[in-house]
Amino acid sequence: MAWTILLVLIAAIGALLVIPAARRSLVSDPLLAIYRRILPPMSQTEQEAIDAGTVWWDGELFSGKPDWAKLIAFPQPKLTPEELAFLDNETEQLCAMASDWESSHVHYDLPPQVWQFVKDKGFLGMIIPKKYGGKEFSAYAHSQVVTKLASRCSAAAVHVMVPNSLGPAELLLHYGTDEQKNHYLPRLAKGIEIPAFALTNPHAGSDAASIPDVGIVCRGMWEGSEAIGMRVTWDKRYITLGPICTVLGLAFRLHDPEHLLGGKEDLGITCALVPAHTPGVDIGRRHLPLDATFQNGPTSGRDVFMPIDWIIGGPKMAGHGWRMLMESLAAGRSISLPSTSCGYAKLAVRATGAYARVRRQFKTPIGKFEGVEEALTRMGGNLYMMEATRILTASAVDMGEKPSVISAIAKYHLTERGRSVVNDAMDILGGKGICLGPSNFMGRAYQQLPVAITVEGANILTRSLIIFGQGAIRCHPYVLAEINATREPDPARASRDFDAALFGHMRFAISNCMRAFVLGITGSQWAHVPAVSPQTRRHFQKLTRFSAAFAFLADVSMLVLGGGLKRREKLSARLGDVLSCMYLCSAALKRYEDQGRQQSDLPLLEWSVWDAMFRAQNAIEGVISNYPSRLVGWLLRRVIFPLGRPYVVPSDQLGHEVARLLIAPSSTRDRLTAGMHLPKNESEVVGCLEAALEATIRAEGVELKIRAAQKDGRLEAAGAEDLVHAALAAGTITTEEHAILKRATRLRNEVIRVDDFPQDLGLSQALPPAPKAAARAAA
Repeated sequence: MAWTILLVLIAAIGALLVIPAARRSLVSDPLLAIYRRILPPMSQTEQEAIDAGTVWWDGELFSGKPDWAKLIAFPQPKLTPEELAFLDNETEQLCAMASDWESSHVHYDLPPQVWQFVKDKGFLGMIIPKKYGGKEFSAYAHSQVVTKLASRCSAAAVHVMVPNSLGPAELLLHYGTDEQKNHYLPRLAKGIEIPAFALTNPHAGSDAASIPDVGIVCRGMWEGSEAIGMRVTWDKRYITLGPICTVLGLAFRLHDPEHLLGGKEDLGITCALVPAHTPGVDIGRRHLPLDATFQNGPTSGRDVFMPIDWIIGGPKMAGHGWRMLMESLAAGRSISLPSTSCGYAKLAVRATGAYARVRRQFKTPIGKFEGVEEALTRMGGNLYMMEATRILTASAVDMGEKPSVISAIAKYHLTERGRSVVNDAMDILGGKGICLGPSNFMGRAYQQLPVAITVEGANILTRSLIIFGQGAIRCHPYVLAEINATREPDPARASRDFDAALFGHMRFAISNCMRAFVLGITGSQWAHVPAVSPQTRRHFQKLTRFSAAFAFLADVSMLVLGGGLKRREKLSARLGDVLSCMYLCSAALKRYEDQGRQQSDLPLLEWSVWDAMFRAQNAIEGVISNYPSRLVGWLLRRVIFPLGRPYVVPSDQLGHEVARLLIAPSSTRDRLTAGMHLPKNESEVVGCLEAALEATIRAEGVELKIRAAQKDGRLEAAGAEDLVHAALAAGTITTEEHAILKRATRLRNEVIRVDDFPQDLGLSQALPPAPKAAARAAA
């Protein structure tokens, strides 16, 4: 009898849940009322940030069962003949003309002839369509150019990167009026105009939406006639190209107290283009960000009157500036800093790997010491994953995406991994790395790394607030629909929308819970993946398991913590780390497939993916271990790690294989550092390192013959040079082999040399002569 009653109750409840009207009345509508009370308010700028951009592969990772066939099918980016020619010619010429040492120590800028070359050859107009005189390059080509420049000279890279990223050209292309486009874009493409964009205020950095800079709509005199315009007051800093710009993009909050533009008074953040010669505009002074001598400085103005038509897009776009910025940032952030990070990481890996083979201590190349091997391993593995992520993210932009969450992941993780690569390089280089001068290829990159960490969203805040905070809403298949339903004014529509989203969300969470547990129990052996390389199949399967676990963990976190998750930044950051590591692994696996499954590259892929998955596993453990509810944390651990945590650190043997790839010429080394500037001249430090590496490897065989003869007692000599001469005299080595040793020794001595300067570090040579001394010299 009791079982009958229980079955009837279950059937009744099931029937109610199946009948939409009854389900909404009994379940969805009461929950909707609760959601509306507890959901934290969302400002207009927050809403615009959430709405900006598109959901791409991040949505698949949030789904719990990514469609790997879709990832593999994404087209591999290709350069057009025109883009390839520009990389091989104009970009290589620019690299040859510029250097970090000259720009940062001699000119504190790019030399004038280099600036002119940049303008004349169209570097400032790469994203501008050809009909306006620009190059109309793809995002991938843009990224390739910046990467190559960053491997040579940071000032050149930044001065080219910024006009093609978030700035006047990008905003004009998407939002400008025809009149604005026709006037400015040809001038920007030819370098007649130098653009800058001013957003950051001393009191609003990462919290840029709260900028206090203000504009007031009013009437005023302009060119002899009364016109509707704006009086704008601003105080900006950290503005790249600001000191030399001729046209200033400006973000400010616009107010219309006289309702000259309509009924609304607080119009919101607005973007305008202001010629730098406008009366009241103050530019010219410079910042010096860690000896990075790209043009950067403050700008200000007080009650500067400007026509209303200077708003980008005209008066109708007043108040739409934040949406414009967020949508443009998603594309620009996908390219700029990921590209510069890969550029200096390629330089670090290629040059430091060569140095580690050429430089000897205890009669052994330092690259063969296990401690140095460990650093080289991290460098190679990180670069492989960085480059894969850069290429995949740029290709997303070329496919028409504006990947807001993906771009945040790329910016954060590539700058952080780039910092790790350079730090490891400096540890290997030792004294060679810390003595600045023309022969130091790493010092300036090491100094300037914090700039990349700080700009376009400080990394700490990007990790703790944006990646998961924005991703959970944008990428989750149901959360945004639930939020929108709570804001729907029509009760009937709100009820229907919320009901559909809520029960879809419930099915989604239950499904991922079951899949995460089953995949954990079975070691993900049964997870379906497409036809991929046998060596990578298990990686795809394990990523599927982590995707299901992540989706379930994210849902439970949002349910248990609600709006409080936004304040628990450490938990949010760790959840973002899981999402990020899955994206980075996706990029690395796709790169391996796209490059034809190169067997010799497998150690790089294996180490980078294994390391990232270990980090993701630790991030999940960090969330579970710090859960406010111990019971929920216990249950999560049993579902996600039913048999314990599967990953440990990558093996030392695998690390040895990676490090070995960096200290000898090979096709793998060439693929890993492809696209960097690689001078052939031995007078250039990197060119000399390449020659020294080749010469050292040729000499090693000759040295083995000498050591064997010495061990057998056939040769005796006190010093290394005498030993070589004795070997030649005894016929142990040939004249040709003697020449090989001499060349290797000469190049090794040149490579390990560090720069020195006069007592005053050359200051007296740089300063103009004193007046009396000049007069005596003239006489």
